[in-house]
Amino acid sequence: MPNKRSAIKELRKSTVRHAANSRMKTHVKSLTKQLKDAVTAGDKTQAAEIAKKLQQSVAKASKTHVFHKNKAQKKTSRAGKLVSAMK
Repeated sequence: MPNKRSAIKELRKSTVRHAANSRMKTHVKSLTKQLKDAVTAGDKTQAAEIAKKLQQSVAKASKTHVFHKNKAQKKTSRAGKLVSAMK
């Protein structure tokens, strides 16, 4: 446990930030899984909607430094490729 007052506050802040970042990562993972399920089911309209939500979530996660910008671009690109490859 930290002893200084500032260290105690930093611990509190890091705990709150860790929880928020974990929620963001989990949300992106669940959207990715939903997108893959929609693609395998062959539902192009639903896949396009989920891809749009995924791109928005990834952009926000990148903006708040949850993901590195290159990782965010890679996830966005792969989601777009999945949707556009559908027939």
